[in-house]
Amino acid sequence: MYPDLSYLFHDLIGTQPDNWLSMFKTFGFFLAIAFIVSAVVFNAELKRKAREGFYTPTTVSVTVGLPASIGELISNAMVGLILGGKGLYAYQHYDTFRHDPASVILSLKINPLGALIGALALIGITYWDGQRRKLDKPETRLLSVYPHDRISEMTVAAAIGGILGAKIFDLFDNWQSFMEDPIGSLASGGGLAFFGGLVLGFVAVVSYMWVNKIPFLPTADAVAPALTAGYGVGRIGCQLSGDGDWGIVNSAVKPGWMSWMPDWVWAYRFPHHVLNTESTDPVNSVPINGCSWDYCMQLSQPVFPTPFYEVLMMAGVFAILWSLRKRIKVTGMLFFLYLSLIAVERFAIEKIRVNVVHDVLGMKLTQAEIIAVALFVVSVTGSAVLWAKRNTKQQ
Repeated sequence: MYPDLSYLFHDLIGTQPDNWLSMFKTFGFFLAIAFIVSAVVFNAELKRKAREGFYTPTTVSVTVGLPASIGELISNAMVGLILGGKGLYAYQHYDTFRHDPASVILSLKINPLGALIGALALIGITYWDGQRRKLDKPETRLLSVYPHDRISEMTVAAAIGGILGAKIFDLFDNWQSFMEDPIGSLASGGGLAFFGGLVLGFVAVVSYMWVNKIPFLPTADAVAPALTAGYGVGRIGCQLSGDGDWGIVNSAVKPGWMSWMPDWVWAYRFPHHVLNTESTDPVNSVPINGCSWDYCMQLSQPVFPTPFYEVLMMAGVFAILWSLRKRIKVTGMLFFLYLSLIAVERFAIEKIRVNVVHDVLGMKLTQAEIIAVALFVVSVTGSAVLWAKRNTKQQ
């Protein structure tokens, strides 16, 4: 496993692990890549739909040639305060930051001098840039803005809503741990529930679309393959880092039809996993003999490598959506197909994953299974409504 990039480079080029690259955690790295991949695919689909006439551009008035406003100075000062304060604190407490960046980034820990220097520096840069672009007579211009021109804002909304949702939904499944250490649970970089991120990320983006009068159904179709691609990339990070999102114990003999595949595809003990603790589910971890690195734990029994399976399934779902995106003529239908596919995928993978189980009408279901059922119902209902409207228009 590669809990951070120093372990990855150790395998690739032979450098020693636990060096300065260890501050870059593998899961966080792939999470960032996942958002970038989603944004690229989403942007491409929005542009295609704009060319096909699904969107009417919004006219916005932009004034150029103004100096930096008070709002810009204050907001950039806050950014400089955080970057300078956190940066200098991280430098002074490098060993702590290297092992657990989230404990510094997501806390109130800050260096006052660094914060002051950072704030003043960005105020100065912002003021200088404002004076540089200042015109003797500011000009007001009218610009036509399409949804793909707002991709950065929608990506930020999705990231904020998604991360908050993933964390909040995970807390519901681990309420006791949260009550015992609320600050530690919230500041931890681990513990993220995918469906929670999907729900609140969806709410955040739809809210942004509603404010900016962006049509829902064509945009939902555009985002379906983007979400699939991003989720698949994110699961690569789960697999490579060993973030605890693995399956149940698998002590069965590898099937003959898988004989050509490496053993870890069937069952794996996730050596050097990022959790680095003995208290892991579904089995405890044990020390790796002879290991003197920072991450020296592995599972005591092999388990199903479920993140790897989800990467493969998401690749299949993406291929289906990408191949059908131009063929399905009912606007919105691709999005509801996406909901049904991810609902089936997640419900299936939960059968070999270990999660907190809830009692629902006498049935034992995980949080992900409950949401998967709800999404499937939404998918079927939405598809039926769209199909009925299509038939009504044809009559």
